[in-house]
Amino acid sequence: MRRFSRPCSGVAKTNPDSGGATLLDEPADFYRPSSSPDSDTRPPRSGSPARPSAVREDDRPLRAKTQSEDDAEEPFLRTRRRVPVRRGLVPAWLRTTWGKVILGVSILIVPGLLLALIIAVHSFLDHDPRFRIESSTSIQTTGNTQLNRSSLLAVFGSDIGRNLFYVPIAKRRAELEQIPWVRHATVMRVLPNQLRVAILERTPIAFVLVHGHVELADADGVILTLTPQQMAARHDSFIVVSGINPADPLSVRRARMQIYQKFIADLDSTGEHLSAHLSEVDLSDAEDVRATVPLNGSDLLLHFGDQDFLVRWQNYQAHIAQWEQQYPHLASIDLRYDHEVVLKMAGDPGTPSADSTARPVAASASTPASKPTTTPTPKPAASTPAPGHPVPVAHKPTATHNTKPHKPAPAKHRPTRSTRHDKTHATRRPA
Repeated sequence: MRRFSRPCSGVAKTNPDSGGATLLDEPADFYRPSSSPDSDTRPPRSGSPARPSAVREDDRPLRAKTQSEDDAEEPFLRTRRRVPVRRGLVPAWLRTTWGKVILGVSILIVPGLLLALIIAVHSFLDHDPRFRIESSTSIQTTGNTQLNRSSLLAVFGSDIGRNLFYVPIAKRRAELEQIPWVRHATVMRVLPNQLRVAILERTPIAFVLVHGHVELADADGVILTLTPQQMAARHDSFIVVSGINPADPLSVRRARMQIYQKFIADLDSTGEHLSAHLSEVDLSDAEDVRATVPLNGSDLLLHFGDQDFLVRWQNYQAHIAQWEQQYPHLASIDLRYDHEVVLKMAGDPGTPSADSTARPVAASASTPASKPTTTPTPKPAASTPAPGHPVPVAHKPTATHNTKPHKPAPAKHRPTRSTRHDKTHATRRPA
């Protein structure tokens, strides 16, 4: 007698003839849950015979209905997600023998074609006559007002007849900026065979004395040379500046010109254009700006120092009328001190000058103005001090003197006392 298990139940089937067991699969709906706990369709136990169903004929339609509902309520089982397969970057046809041959030939031919194209274009640009600068008319110049065209074309003399692409643009620009009048230059190629040159010229702000000749100078201290005809055609009214030596480094000249610009800006800050009264400015000493002004047909030298230019000029203007009346031979005024000025007289050729032995002695505000000790000289005029003698003038003379002076002769010292009194009031600064 053979015993069979339920088909596809995974239960071993015993075959007495073969003496072995075979594993059979269970059907897909074998473990389907029942819709009702009282259902009689329960799977039999393993190894036990199936019991006959005791269902009546009247219950069969209900049982079929219950099974159809169970099939409807059965959960959906998802299929496995497909994993995309990554393909290689190399097309399939390149993996073939002919594909590899085509790829190798392309690697050899394409770079060669590109190289041949570059060589052909380079040869065309180098040797084609349409890119050659034929004459100076192919060079355009703009921005030159003081420089003539020939001065600029002299830089491009060797480029006439040369290919446009062989002109060294950077070198030509540097050569143009070596011209004193050129502040900045630009050189451009204009196809097919032209050059465009644009320059920015320097702006002069003062006259300078260079080896006895009057030249122009800009804010950087660059000496600008013009022909006498060009100089006469400009009609400039600049101040003559001395102390700018072309042999000095450009940095030194630039620093001195900055001092000059500050000096002029301070004088003109009130809007009265006071710098128009100056005829010459000496910048030899950076700590002492010296200016020359005309006075009664002669030149008067003023020492301004390196600061407070406007205040010291106003002090000069407030007292110059009194100083000029009292000292007709006035040659220079030192305005660098806060509470005093030092007046120096011009030398008199008829009398020995004491300027070689006497030095300017600044009288302080707490001590009276006294005569410097010098060698005896012939008696000067009654209202004028010794020529060439610096006269220190104090603002606040002291009423008493520690030492009793010698009694001077009346004819000699009466004017001196009045002169001292006048000098004291003449140099008193306004409030």
